[in-house]
Amino acid sequence: IVLTGGDDHLWKTWGFPDGNILLTGEGHTDWLSGCCFRPSGTQLVTSSGDTTVRLWDLSRRGCILTLRGHSRAVRGCCWHSCGDFVASASADGTSKIWDVNSERCRYTLRGHEDSVNSIEFLPFSSTVVTSSADKTLSLWDVRTGLRVYTFQGHVHPCNHATFS
Repeated sequence: IVLTGGDDHLWKTWGFPDGNILLTGEGHTDWLSGCCFRPSGTQLVTSSGDTTVRLWDLSRRGCILTLRGHSRAVRGCCWHSCGDFVASASADGTSKIWDVNSERCRYTLRGHEDSVNSIEFLPFSSTVVTSSADKTLSLWDVRTGLRVYTFQGHVHPCNHATFS
């Protein structure tokens, strides 16, 4: 299954390799910037220019939780490999670690001086990497919410970072 999100405010799942649309989700009020399957494959998370992060249950075909707390567009989202946490990156200069079981923000990661454009978990760890328009990348310990390292050297905004 392929998952997509677009400027039309919708996410879609597509059969692979035939390309048939399997499901369409609506509920965001602005463009979708990110979408990611939960490791179990039964749910997904989306991020949007409407400042929200939403969790969707594929069997119920609907939104089961809307996470609010960012003040500007949410630029990206991802699941932790355990499936209990979601991370979001926002144009408000912060990232958030959300506990999906308690339905609350566990930590707000502050330290970038401009939009946070992406966030990724290092699989099976408590580390995330963020990329920012402030031309830096940062490593964070999500158990404490503290930045542990900053990479500098880009001369233009950083749009994405990931782990090998």
